[in-house]
Amino acid sequence: MRKILLPLQGALLTATLCLVVSGGRAQNGCNGERYRYTSAFPEIEVSYDHVYGANINALGLQEDLVFDLYTPAEDIAVDRALVVVAHGGFFLGGSNDGEDVVSICEDLAHMGYVVASISYRLGVDDLFDLETSMIEAVWRGVHDARAAVRFFRKSVVESENPYGIDPERILMGGVSAGGFIALHHAYVNQEDEIPAEIDQTAPGMGGGLEGESGNLGYVSDVMGIFNIAGALRTVDWMAPGDVPVVSVHGDADQTVPYGTDIITLTGIPIIEVDGSATVHMATENLGIENCLLTLPGLDHVAHVGNASAYQQTLSAIAGAMSGWLCADWEMTCDLYDYTSSILDFSALVDWHLYPNPLRRGGLLKWEGVTGVHRIALMDAMGRVLFNRPTEGMQSVVLNVPPGVYWMLAQDDQGHPVGRTAQIMIQ
Repeated sequence: MRKILLPLQGALLTATLCLVVSGGRAQNGCNGERYRYTSAFPEIEVSYDHVYGANINALGLQEDLVFDLYTPAEDIAVDRALVVVAHGGFFLGGSNDGEDVVSICEDLAHMGYVVASISYRLGVDDLFDLETSMIEAVWRGVHDARAAVRFFRKSVVESENPYGIDPERILMGGVSAGGFIALHHAYVNQEDEIPAEIDQTAPGMGGGLEGESGNLGYVSDVMGIFNIAGALRTVDWMAPGDVPVVSVHGDADQTVPYGTDIITLTGIPIIEVDGSATVHMATENLGIENCLLTLPGLDHVAHVGNASAYQQTLSAIAGAMSGWLCADWEMTCDLYDYTSSILDFSALVDWHLYPNPLRRGGLLKWEGVTGVHRIALMDAMGRVLFNRPTEGMQSVVLNVPPGVYWMLAQDDQGHPVGRTAQIMIQ
């Protein structure tokens, strides 16, 4: 497993620890930066090829399913929102480290999300029946995505939450084919909605709604989705009370229809689908919270290679999802400067820890900062060893193995009150 550190310009902002209750909704980490601004975490970490499941693919072979993980660096929160992201590629190609998803995953991690970019089974098994083959390909992807969501909930229960997520705040999104997966994941939720073309006795196609890609016994529900240039086979599957959706779609898309039309492959008609515009007409009629950003005159997956389209796309996604997560923010599709900083990083001060070095089990004191409400200690690998309220004290006993550690301090709103400080334990 490889792991790299990706920087973003700016000073370090540590994560929130507090639980704020506003408007009747508990909102972990909603401190004015996280989930809406890339300035929240100037550095992120990326690790690759974590296995989350396996299943029989279109070639009849067993295939491991993996994800790349994007996380905010030096983040002490353990109840972060998770976004599961599926790449594009017409179910024939593409990858979870493709250019259509990597920048989005990176920027969402800079905003404070944990992001899992997943692989899923690709390919068609019958070129002479492309309609059925496409339906099967979507269904394989949905099964795999549901297994990915279950994997993370399972990790919280059975592995002591190694990814530091809140299992009640999992979102899903996708680009093109990945948008198909996100939409079908969200809105195909009744057994009688399983497409009639699906032969559940065929290898890799069984398991009903949930499939057989792994981690059974845990729910695969998500609290909301984003869809970039994807489509739903039919909006008839949608119903009042379904989860919210934000979509971005060029109205000149020649690959996946913006409205309702037939998808073609090299000029061969495959199947009629309901694109983003039709999906959002349905959400309006059904009272489902929604947001649609139309990119006038732009073609398929316009955010790749088009800086303006990318800025609009990320703004719409982050503006909507942060509104779902944080009661103090309204959901918005509007373009905003997600790189701006609400907090004044220049006001952060160096605080003094003493004695430093400290003997193991000794009493560590600090000075130079005020309003410290909570402190946390991280080791050199970024693991949080503890985080706790200070209860008005200006000291703490540190009984940890010898080594170099980092101390973080926050106020009662989860904002940093000092720069990250180093402490050596002898």
